[in-house]
Amino acid sequence: MIEARRLHILRAVADHRTVTAAAAALYLTPSAVSQQLTALEQETGHRLVERGAKGVRLTAAGEILLSHTNAVLAQLERAEAELAAYDAGEAGTVTVASFATGIALVVAPAVTRLARTAPGIRLRVQDAEGDASLPMVLDRQVDVAVAVEYRGAPPADDPRLAHVPLYAEPFDAVVPAGHRLADAGEVPLAELAKDPWIGPYPGNPCHDVVVLACENAGFQPCLEHSSDDFRAVVALASAGAGVALVPRSALRGMDLAGVVVRPVDGPAPTRRVFAAVRRGAEGHPLIRPVLEALGEAAGA
Repeated sequence: MIEARRLHILRAVADHRTVTAAAAALYLTPSAVSQQLTALEQETGHRLVERGAKGVRLTAAGEILLSHTNAVLAQLERAEAELAAYDAGEAGTVTVASFATGIALVVAPAVTRLARTAPGIRLRVQDAEGDASLPMVLDRQVDVAVAVEYRGAPPADDPRLAHVPLYAEPFDAVVPAGHRLADAGEVPLAELAKDPWIGPYPGNPCHDVVVLACENAGFQPCLEHSSDDFRAVVALASAGAGVALVPRSALRGMDLAGVVVRPVDGPAPTRRVFAAVRRGAEGHPLIRPVLEALGEAAGA
């Protein structure tokens, strides 16, 4: 009989590529993870992982078991959801990880809506960038992620996750007030090819949006200044340090003295925001109202 908790460990090792990283994500010791993998290999009668200088990789047998693991764990999530529904689970805590603007736009309004529609549900919110929040869901550190599409992100049909689209928003060009394009109605990105750029660090989903937009315009941006805080990005642009692309919602309520904000000429760079939960958990009586409240906040 294969134990489900060992399947969680197998998937964590596959996701994180090292025993040490998987152990940290699961709040276990590396030796405990290794012991559980050994026990799983004994249960299945197959060698499931191979250790090398660059980490751990699954064997062919391990890949086969992993494909079933995703289905089994999703079904267990559904079983928990149905049992909770049976018990009329109308009270409890749901942990949500979201990037800062997502908290302001949809998570905080969802808290207000839930206080009215499902007062027994309490949200615990954590600030996390989109590329960090999805692994947190998979590792069961949080229940819901509000994340941004980015290159390398799990696709919408990923067997481990259920996606709920929330909203999409354009990026606007932010240039110093004295910039040569400050009077333009729209800013062609190609005209900024030789400017110094200010943008998020690699790994931040918004970094991918900026770089891809510039690549589509025919150039690689010269990112001379980096910050994941868009207030810092705008402050640097105001000081004449460079130009930037900033999500429109992040500019709300910000001090824009010293900069000019203009829409991009042509197809606007866009970030697409979605909520994600472990597949099978979307019907849980605590999580379903949270997803509905996030969707209503996004629609509003």
